[in-house]
Amino acid sequence: MGSMRPGSMSMKAERSGGHRSAIRAAAGDQPKKKTDFKKVLPEIWKLVRPRRGLLLFGLCLMAVNRVAGLVLPASTKYLIDSVLRPHHPEKLLPLVGVVFAATAIQAATSFSLTQLLSKAAQRMIAELRKQVQQHIGLLPVSFYDSNRTGNLVSRIMTDVEGVRNLIGTGLVDFLGGIMTAILAFGLLMHTSRKITLIVFAIISFFVLILRRAFKTIRPIFRERGKINAEVTGRLTESLGGVRVVKGYHAESREAGVFAQGVQRLLDNVMRSLTATSAMSFMATTVMGIVGAIVMLLGGREVLAQRITLGDYFQFNMFLAFMIAPVFQIVNVGTQLTEAVAGMDRTVEILNEMDEFSDPHRTETLAEINGDVAFDDVRFSYEKDKPVLHGISFEARPGTVTALVGSSGSGKSTIISLVCGFHNPDSGRVLVDGIDLSTVKLDYYRSQLGVVLQESFLFDGTIRENVVFSYPDATERQFLEACRIARVDEFAERFPDGYDTIIGERGVKLSGGQRQRLSIARAILADPRILILDEATSSLDSESEQMIQHGLSYLMQGRTTFVIAHRLSTIRRADQILVVEGGSIIERGTHESLYALGGRYYDLYTRQHGLEANLFLAPGEGDTVEETT
Repeated sequence: MGSMRPGSMSMKAERSGGHRSAIRAAAGDQPKKKTDFKKVLPEIWKLVRPRRGLLLFGLCLMAVNRVAGLVLPASTKYLIDSVLRPHHPEKLLPLVGVVFAATAIQAATSFSLTQLLSKAAQRMIAELRKQVQQHIGLLPVSFYDSNRTGNLVSRIMTDVEGVRNLIGTGLVDFLGGIMTAILAFGLLMHTSRKITLIVFAIISFFVLILRRAFKTIRPIFRERGKINAEVTGRLTESLGGVRVVKGYHAESREAGVFAQGVQRLLDNVMRSLTATSAMSFMATTVMGIVGAIVMLLGGREVLAQRITLGDYFQFNMFLAFMIAPVFQIVNVGTQLTEAVAGMDRTVEILNEMDEFSDPHRTETLAEINGDVAFDDVRFSYEKDKPVLHGISFEARPGTVTALVGSSGSGKSTIISLVCGFHNPDSGRVLVDGIDLSTVKLDYYRSQLGVVLQESFLFDGTIRENVVFSYPDATERQFLEACRIARVDEFAERFPDGYDTIIGERGVKLSGGQRQRLSIARAILADPRILILDEATSSLDSESEQMIQHGLSYLMQGRTTFVIAHRLSTIRRADQILVVEGGSIIERGTHESLYALGGRYYDLYTRQHGLEANLFLAPGEGDTVEETT
């Protein structure tokens, strides 16, 4: 269920140490990884295969384009030897007409190639973005725990951009250049085999150097993508938490953190520029050497009358057409290398196993009654660091189970297992008698509902946020959910009513109004299993009293789990589980646990004791928050 995602944020507290380690690893502590072409090429082929006919047609246009481009240099020999030297002006206009026609063909095919392949590349980028976003949405919560939001945004929006070079203009320049070089090489061999082979040997040596250089530069581009993702992630967090930043006057500190990230990015770019500049230097040097050799040997051939002056000029022009693509590889090859590095990072994401592909999940729950049982469940996020130790209890349909305990005791982990975010290391979580680790999660998750302490709301209208849990809801169902949750009391006072834009994360609403929206969303979902994760702990007495009616309605007939509850919720709970150190140390009703005088009694009296109530205004004693 879409609304479950934000709840995972509160569940991270119990494993923050592992999460911080993951962030440090993402920040550059990991060894540099080289691009694996064996993994990337099959993924590229998957993208190209549906368009192979279009690509083949593009290659045919490219061949016509390159052949037409060789007409101009080929006409040089005829111009000098058959028109200018013998002085035949009548042959000039037909020759110019042929060159003009070839140029027109070249221009038309260039335009068609750009329209054909560039647009196809943009469509592929859009499709790949949708594919990556959809796949990321299906990944387990543990993946989100170790990856920043900005990092994932970069994977979706930036890494796939390189496809345009793999399929679009980059491909045209690369393959077209190779095709031109091959054609020019054949014509050069026809003119002077000796000079051509000498030049070819020099260029071949340079190409070997380029190949080695690209192996060196590929990890730099891969690292750039990671750094860019990290910087984007931190910037996203900083902008999203602007109130916290300003509240602690931390603007300069955040600017410093961002500046460090930008500096790392700059250092990476500088290294890549140094490498490409060195390759450009070598290319220019080789070009100068080749030019000097051709001038020396070609001049001797003309003086010895073994070739004509027209042959010499034609040779130089064909040589330019052969050499230019080779040196263009320095630029185009860099783009393609960066594109492949981005695709490699994209493939990493696509190769992550999504939680719906688990071959062990074969059971389908056609209808959920909501009988949830833990049978000697043990669980750990990291090896040799257990979080839960032999948890056993049963929550029957229509009952309320409250989880009480200090921060880090394991309450959120228990809820995480109920949601199917993780599987136990040993023991079983049973839903209606079926092991949850064998259940297909799509339908099961659709039967879950959650109300969080900080309701996650989208930057849209009140209506859009309420119907998020059930987009096909009728107007009557929508209005009924708003009435029960008392959303109507404030929504109908706005000029735009339910179509009022509430801002990012509902910033234009009060805490109580946001919470009522969250309750209305859960009511509309009509879940069989309900989770109230600190649903009222941050609200004042008046707001808490206003939403209790909605919560009471919401809990009727549903299996409800409550964390960090109010006094009124504690009293209504059918069973209270006191969790400490990953174990249930006490269980029972409010009255029985209070009479026991144990850990629950200690927590309760510290938070709701008579001594504290002496200093509180009437009604305030029911709103003291339990320590979580």
